[in-house]
Amino acid sequence: MQSPTIDSAKTELNHHHSAQVSHHEEHPDHRMFGLVFFLIAEGMIFMGLFGAYLVLRSSTPVFPPAGTPELELLLPGINTVILISSSFVIHNADTAIKKNNVKGMQIWFAITALMGIFFLCGQVYEYTHLEFGLTTNVFASAFYVLTGFHGLHVTIGVLAILAVLWRSRNPQHYSNEHHFGIEAAELYWHFVDVVWIILFGLLYLL
Repeated sequence: MQSPTIDSAKTELNHHHSAQVSHHEEHPDHRMFGLVFFLIAEGMIFMGLFGAYLVLRSSTPVFPPAGTPELELLLPGINTVILISSSFVIHNADTAIKKNNVKGMQIWFAITALMGIFFLCGQVYEYTHLEFGLTTNVFASAFYVLTGFHGLHVTIGVLAILAVLWRSRNPQHYSNEHHFGIEAAELYWHFVDVVWIILFGLLYLL
């Protein structure tokens, strides 16, 4: 027969557990909502830049201005294929972790990071071989601002992916129930890819 003290302790533990569950239900995890809100804000910044570029284009009699060298399509085209493909690659990581396959997630994230680094290297290579500078004309300035701002976001995305890989050194850190960092990095990476598709169309194809 259990003593009143033991019964009292069990009752207290049950109340404490119930209070924790109730507290969790009253305060759900809003991190993903916060990330989506942040990406919407970032998207508005990009849309503002795109709008300004289109206004410049429509208000300038000759655009790009006469004498501006044509942009090469080969390297940016390859970069575009790499970046779009990386969205499918990083999604495989999310699929893997939902199956508790931490090793698979790490492999797919590592490949995505390498693809992002390759994209950035391609952009730097393009910068070093362009025949115009930041202040050459209005098109050149717009080109560097738009691609540079996007490149900054790609860099942040790569760092986020590497941060997830670093934290995944502990096999218990991510699982099919706890994988916010993986989903957040994936969502951010998809955002970067969509922005680049619009950017590529405006600068290289339009």
